[in-house]
Amino acid sequence: HGQFQSVIDEVDRMDKSKVTRILACSGKVYFDLLEARREHDIEDVAIIRLEQLYPFPKEEMQAILAQYPNAHELVWVQEEPRNQGAWSMLLSARHLRGCIGEHKELTCVARPYSASPAVGYASLHLEQQQAIIEEALSLAQRKTQQKKSA
Repeated sequence: HGQFQSVIDEVDRMDKSKVTRILACSGKVYFDLLEARREHDIEDVAIIRLEQLYPFPKEEMQAILAQYPNAHELVWVQEEPRNQGAWSMLLSARHLRGCIGEHKELTCVARPYSASPAVGYASLHLEQQQAIIEEALSLAQRKTQQKKSA
């Protein structure tokens, strides 16, 4: 039933009332996030894909976000440096803030600011990519919580 969707909701079955953090992204980073979330059995983080940046699909995004009543944080995740990619446009136009309101946290996980779009070394690229995934899914924080509860 293939058709274009501007925004694609979470694909895994999960209790949407247990979701406290929503990751929004576009492109290949989605698949890295999904794989890591499944690998670590994380059930309180939803991943939403934004497939159309302009014109921004505000109504579709709001409708999907409304399905997560206990989500207090929306995180934009991108592979590009923070000063490149979609984050600057989404933030400056207040697109994402307009979808979640002023009372919820809006942050970005991305590579450090850079004048170039790529670091130039495959090993550093992979290291930065892993750091993006770990930060987006709060893996270090989760490991600390697991140690405390054990």
